Amino acid sequence: MRARQLEVFTAVMRAGTVTGAARLLNTSQPALSQVLRQTEDELGFNLFDRDKGRLTPTPEAIELHPEAERLFGELEGLRRKAADLRLGRAGLVRIGCSTPPAMSVLPLVLSAFRASHPSVALRCNVAPVQALEKMLREGDASLALALNNETTPELEAEVLGRIGFCCLLPDEHPLAERQTLSLADLEDEFVISYNTNTRPRDELDRAALQAGAQFSPSMEIDTSISAVGFVQAGLGVAVVDALLPWQQFDGLHLRPLTDSPALPLAMLTLRERSLSRAEELMRGQIRDLIPRNLPAIS
Repeated sequence: MRARQLEVFTAVMRAGTVTGAARLLNTSQPALSQVLRQTEDELGFNLFDRDKGRLTPTPEAIELHPEAERLFGELEGLRRKAADLRLGRAGLVRIGCSTPPAMSVLPLVLSAFRASHPSVALRCNVAPVQALEKMLREGDASLALALNNETTPELEAEVLGRIGFCCLLPDEHPLAERQTLSLADLEDEFVISYNTNTRPRDELDRAALQAGAQFSPSMEIDTSISAVGFVQAGLGVAVVDALLPWQQFDGLHLRPLTDSPALPLAMLTLRERSLSRAEELMRGQIRDLIPRNLPAIS
């Protein structure tokens, strides 16, 4: 019994008449009667006894009906699921993200997306750039946000905007009296900043070279967020990205870095993998919200 035949049979059993079933299925009575006759021919037995236009279910129909209702319910569920996926009302979106966008712009995106698509499940993993690339290749993420657009050929990097750098100073630090700081101002300080051979450190090294300044961090860190505790403890001055919402941490003074280099905030996807409907909707939300919610570069 095919899907259409199942649909007609259950409709007739529910309505009790061909006319009522045709009304339920929004079809004509002759078309429905034809499907019913074809079903009986294929089954090799009658489903209904006919007497002056009245239909009475046969014992065979009565025995088939509960299983037909179960299958029809599953078919309807499948149709609803397919419609939900088409309209972005269901599904799963996996996002990978480095710490700065995860603590700043990504919450805005997810909140707006959730309001429009409450049935879509969301999964977010915060990780370094190298780990994000691995997650995309292995299918653990379909989209990723990172402060780097220099990726492997199998990944596509769409730059959403550019992020500058800033300085974090502990309480009562003499440089906190200034409104802005330059790399030259930090030459005699204990500087906390990124590891060598990373995109942020490369950008800062180039900026220092162009400015004729020395930039040699006394302490190197893997992620910018790890600088918070060190600065709060008075260990030194941190040079970090300006995307992370540093103002939420106590015991820090935030100062813009003048002539700051810029880091690209990029959305990463796997070139060979197509995005689902829900993932495409998420990508549109990211493109719409993130560029206009980035801090200006000093």
